[in-house]
Amino acid sequence: MTGGTKRQKDMRKALRALAPRVPMADAEAILVAALAGHLRHLPETIALWQAVTSHIRHTHTDYDALLNEGYDRDSARFFVIDAMNAVLQDWGCARRIEPDEDDPPAGP
Repeated sequence: MTGGTKRQKDMRKALRALAPRVPMADAEAILVAALAGHLRHLPETIALWQAVTSHIRHTHTDYDALLNEGYDRDSARFFVIDAMNAVLQDWGCARRIEPDEDDPPAGP
């Protein structure tokens, strides 16, 4: 992704700052999600963090399998926190997910 609107450029820059080692395929999916219309009203950093955490949760953990096994959303989220934080660490992200973190987060 190159060019685009100011918000798109700012999102790409913010993603590089937040998770400098994020793989390109993941980065593209995260940027598409962060730029979705339903997140447009949010500040870029919050929309980006929501997109990053949602992408990791659904793509790099057993979250959906836990939901399919009958776990409720909060329980499934609790059980995947460590896996999500490991991905964030691998991507060079200094921020981590806390067990009591609510959606949407207050900021990066």
